[in-house]
Amino acid sequence: MRHARRRIVRRVTRLAAVGGLLLGGAMVAQAAMASETPPAARPFASATGGADTGAALVARLGTARTAGNWIGADGRTVVAVTDDAAAREVRRAGAEAKVVSHSMNELRSATAALRAAPRVAGTAWAVDYRTNRVVVRADSTVSAGDWSRMGHVAAGIGGFVRMERTKGSFTTRLNGAQPILSTGGRCSAGFNVTDGQSDFILTAGHCGPAGSTWFADNQGNQQLGRTVNSAFPGNDFSLVQYASGKAGDGADVVAIGGGNGVRITGAADAAVGQRVFRSGSTSGLHDGTVTALNATVNYPEGTVTGLIETDVCAEPGDSGGPLFSDGIALGVTSGGSGDCTAGGTTFFQPVTKAMAALNVKLLVSAQNAGGAAGQGSASPAPSAPAGQGAVAPSAASPGASAPVTGATGQTLLARLTDTRNVGPGLLVIAGSLIALVATRYIRAEQDRKAYQRYYSATWG
Repeated sequence: MRHARRRIVRRVTRLAAVGGLLLGGAMVAQAAMASETPPAARPFASATGGADTGAALVARLGTARTAGNWIGADGRTVVAVTDDAAAREVRRAGAEAKVVSHSMNELRSATAALRAAPRVAGTAWAVDYRTNRVVVRADSTVSAGDWSRMGHVAAGIGGFVRMERTKGSFTTRLNGAQPILSTGGRCSAGFNVTDGQSDFILTAGHCGPAGSTWFADNQGNQQLGRTVNSAFPGNDFSLVQYASGKAGDGADVVAIGGGNGVRITGAADAAVGQRVFRSGSTSGLHDGTVTALNATVNYPEGTVTGLIETDVCAEPGDSGGPLFSDGIALGVTSGGSGDCTAGGTTFFQPVTKAMAALNVKLLVSAQNAGGAAGQGSASPAPSAPAGQGAVAPSAASPGASAPVTGATGQTLLARLTDTRNVGPGLLVIAGSLIALVATRYIRAEQDRKAYQRYYSATWG
């Protein structure tokens, strides 16, 4: 009976080992085929496919017949049009059309009238594509008299200008995802860029004028670099040249807290309705949506135009930090109102405009170098709860960011167990071979001992 059980165990083990060999072989073959024909990188619809479709339609139809485009709640591209013929053309292109009363030409004329009026610090305005209005906001510092005078200007433009009061005050936001410090204050590294000869940090222009020296520590022992170009007000971007000339390892990664980072693979223009993420050293990682483009903000220090408006919160200490989505760089933090408890409005300097003005391009990894100046290959955005989910900021130093989330930088064990690689199949094959060898060895030992017992009993 005991020998019968042993035979059954050996047979089951052999069958399992053979099955493991077949399974492992199939896994290796599947992984090999996947590596030979990788699927196309999935771009974020609002940053690439959807926004490009909307922009192309707007360009073709013209600003007299359209009033902007955005991404709807269902992910579809929506284009605002002023007549039924334009709406039919939009639908034929596969997008959703919304017929509105005012064209982009009228909306731009309204913002031009607002700019021509006497400047009032603490106000901001932007075109709301989805409501077909120009929204003018005033913070708590704007007096009743100034607000009344702006109201008269708005009334003279037309009923499609909406006036709103907002809590807090519109201020620039110092600091950010990776702290950099100077005698003028504390700011943040946004993205690493290069002109082909030297590497730089792209950050907010209000962080400091040209000639500012930056350090990576509070004691001023680790000199990071010096601001060589700065634009503020008007725009809000600057370049900090690394003292060593090079950004170092991990230059294409932005820290998101918890020792993690997101690899940046390219740059693009933001789209209204797009989900975005911002990282800052004061408030950590937060997400939200783009609510408007080409916004104008009248900071106490001066007026900045062409900004990205979002409902992502920020707090003093977050300036210069990166705005991104699916690994695509979108902007650097400029300023805003509110906080991350009650929420607020935050504005960002578009990186595409800044890089074009500075004649630099993003530093990206070798495999993504071809898309450095464009859309790039999309990589997953960090997971964060909807609304105002936050992650504690990382202490990674500029130019040597935290490890990226994903395959790059994995340990050997992680790569071997990653089902997208051949590692798991090879592990299954190796285990099956060990099981086969072990069963053969055990059987041989059992046969040898049985023979010894028989020999001893026969020859005594």
